[in-house]
Amino acid sequence: MNCVLLAEDDERLAQLVKDYLVSNEFRVVIEGIGHNVPRRVSELMPDIVILDIMLPGKDGLTICKEIRPKYSGPILMLTARDSNMDQVLGLEFGADDYVIKPAEPRVLLARIRALLRRYHSEEKKEQDEISIGALSLNVAARKIHLNGENVILSSHEFDLLLELAKNAGKILSREYLFNAIYNRPYDGLDRTIDVRISHIRKKLNDNPDNPEKIKTVWGKGYLFVPDAW
Repeated sequence: MNCVLLAEDDERLAQLVKDYLVSNEFRVVIEGIGHNVPRRVSELMPDIVILDIMLPGKDGLTICKEIRPKYSGPILMLTARDSNMDQVLGLEFGADDYVIKPAEPRVLLARIRALLRRYHSEEKKEQDEISIGALSLNVAARKIHLNGENVILSSHEFDLLLELAKNAGKILSREYLFNAIYNRPYDGLDRTIDVRISHIRKKLNDNPDNPEKIKTVWGKGYLFVPDAW
């Protein structure tokens, strides 16, 4: 189930959009305060971000420019009908598409699906194999080699390592990793991710007492260090 972060301060509109997308098998998180959006993107790493331009605290254009260097997924801007400059700036700041408000739900859904198809198609081409230093992940065959030696991981351990490797150099929250691996909301108590990280470290010869390859960033999450391999 794809996760949508909807940055929209009109509560009625946001709820209508959420209900429609949920009925079409999306998970939707609403954020109405501009200042909170970058943090929410970092925590959730949603499949797509929908940004209203006029948000309290920080406008959508500023947010788009701020998150684009850290977020590789599609960004869809919601713009005013007569604001061509907003559309131009949004695309220049890294947005992938825009929808004119008021957004007709079916049009918005079609744009979202088109962006996700394009994104996942490009991601699949780019991610058939990931090589970082001495570590190699063959995504299609689901095989891992470290210094030329085969490493056996469980299915969930492979998915977790792949998610970390795809986001090398970024801190990924436990909530994001849990959602990505298990495709369900994190309850705040489950420590499955921590256990699997511990297993992965042992199998990849990363010192569990002082890990250098997959670091714990206290209070934030886990960091796959690309230069450590």
